[in-house]
Amino acid sequence: MYYEDTYVVLPPDMKEQFVNQLELEQILHDLLADIQDALPYDLQNLTTINEQVQRLIKTACDLDCGDRGTWQWYVVRLDK
Repeated sequence: MYYEDTYVVLPPDMKEQFVNQLELEQILHDLLADIQDALPYDLQNLTTINEQVQRLIKTACDLDCGDRGTWQWYVVRLDK
């Protein structure tokens, strides 16, 4: 079994960052806080930003933030 604890995040400027899950959650939280009026359809029924963050991590790998561009993230395995 492998742990999903490291992610690579690609912001719109394409300068990749390696982050742990807590850092990814914070990045997504900050992005979602800015776009609450324009959430993707599948997040609109979730009442808290933390629920939205968890849904994104479990079911998606990108988020269109309008003027802030599209952010992408992927699980990476650094060690076996």
